[in-house]
Amino acid sequence: MGSATDVQRAYREAIGEFATGVTIVTAHGPQGPAGLTTNAVTSLSLDPLLLVVCFDNASRTLPVVREASRFAVNVLRAGQEDLAAVFASKQVAASKFEAVTHTVAHGVPVLDDALAWIACDVHELLPGGDHTIGIGAVTHFDHDPAGEPLLYFRGGYASIGDRVRSRPT
Repeated sequence: MGSATDVQRAYREAIGEFATGVTIVTAHGPQGPAGLTTNAVTSLSLDPLLLVVCFDNASRTLPVVREASRFAVNVLRAGQEDLAAVFASKQVAASKFEAVTHTVAHGVPVLDDALAWIACDVHELLPGGDHTIGIGAVTHFDHDPAGEPLLYFRGGYASIGDRVRSRPT
């Protein structure tokens, strides 16, 4: 199959065909708010309400989530590529939050212009290779039903363009 690097690159290209939303996961610790950009988020359960976030083990936000035992998933809207880039950078947390207004709601930083936000208590943190799988018990949430999400596809940002015409029931 080739070297490990070649296999990892090919895998990234293959999984890049799966369009995802773009989120900023935030938590509030003793040093203030922390956050990171990720597209590794998904709903897990409706009963009880659970979601999954995958944290890079080297992330500076992961220890804050561990200590706070709660986090928020802020779903970005189309046009927020610059914000996604800031939170994907290695900047210190304080400078990341200078790029966005937010409020602390339910013990977690909620970005003011997020398309949606979901506050969670940490239900479980599990090892997953070079990532930690965070399972969050949903405690609060809100959304803007008129907005359009920012998507990540084939290694770049995209948008839906057309509104969803119908939803499955």
